[in-house]
Amino acid sequence: MNFQECKDVLAQLDRSCIANAPPIWLGIGKNRIKVLCAEPLNSELRGYFGNAIAEPGPTDAVVEVLEGQNLMSSPDWVNWARDPGKSGRKDAIHDLEDGRLVGKVRTGVTFLQSPQAIIAFGPCAQNSNQIVNFINTQFLNMSLRDGWQICHAAAITNGARTLAIAGLSGGGKSTSVLRLMDLPALKFMTNDRLLARAGQPLPDALGIPKEPRINPGTILHNPRLRGMLSEQRLAELSEMAGDELWHLEEKYDLIISNVFGAGRVQYDAPLTDFWVLNWNRESTEATRLVDVDLATRPDLLSAIMKSPGPFYQKTDGSFSRDTDQCSEADYLQALRGVRTREVTGGIDFDKIFEEGKALFETGGKDQ
Repeated sequence: MNFQECKDVLAQLDRSCIANAPPIWLGIGKNRIKVLCAEPLNSELRGYFGNAIAEPGPTDAVVEVLEGQNLMSSPDWVNWARDPGKSGRKDAIHDLEDGRLVGKVRTGVTFLQSPQAIIAFGPCAQNSNQIVNFINTQFLNMSLRDGWQICHAAAITNGARTLAIAGLSGGGKSTSVLRLMDLPALKFMTNDRLLARAGQPLPDALGIPKEPRINPGTILHNPRLRGMLSEQRLAELSEMAGDELWHLEEKYDLIISNVFGAGRVQYDAPLTDFWVLNWNRESTEATRLVDVDLATRPDLLSAIMKSPGPFYQKTDGSFSRDTDQCSEADYLQALRGVRTREVTGGIDFDKIFEEGKALFETGGKDQ
């Protein structure tokens, strides 16, 4: 079948299965989303998004999740190019006259992104992380249309100061942020996507409700987190060589409130500081933090910029393309007034903690 319009897709989906599902209301900043899905995924998502639960009311988007449903025939998929350094097929797209289908190559979960309907269908419950990402994509889409820029960064805040940490994937930003969460005055803002927008007197920062997905090494070296794994698994990890442990592909969801307690999440605050991890595991030099001007360091700016991906529909109705380039000028404008530092030398999370502690205790003075 040649799918041309959203109605061709919607005609094959049974939306009655969520007619009596209790809605999940979510809110970040001024944006509101209603999620409709059946059990058991409903309870799982309600627990996951606990810190973003909002009161019922008007919404900017409705996300529907239809478990186990599929189209009668496969669309003519076109592969979506992955970011540099990433291999393998992940996403595929099929553009409609009034929307876009996005398919997850490995899992078979399919998404309809359109002004008429926003729907996930297929083996959703088995791949709840992809549903979480789809919901968060709607927050990103709304913010992009409102002038925000997506930063590939994790962040923590004390309400007055916010520190964002960027770096190459797997460079240690999540581990750094979780280490700094040992400071009781700090709150978790976001794990991998931070929204930034020019403001007065400082840029605004906005996180999304995405809990950290962490590697075993992060768990092994943080006493707070070791309870997430069995003693046997911890012992196995302890026997691994450092390089093997660093590159181990094994992810775990960490729910911030379960580890650090209630009240330790805040999604919006002024953006004051940005650190870009440009360190190296092979380096024997001491870890250093040096002030930089992003306007003269496009290499560091590229580590911050993040493409919106295949789900983004622009205000003019067109969808993003995998050949689209981020605007350096837009990011520099959004980050104007933010103190940016480059982290070089060897990887030392204790040094990150010391520098972060000083930053939040002194307000960045005399560093």
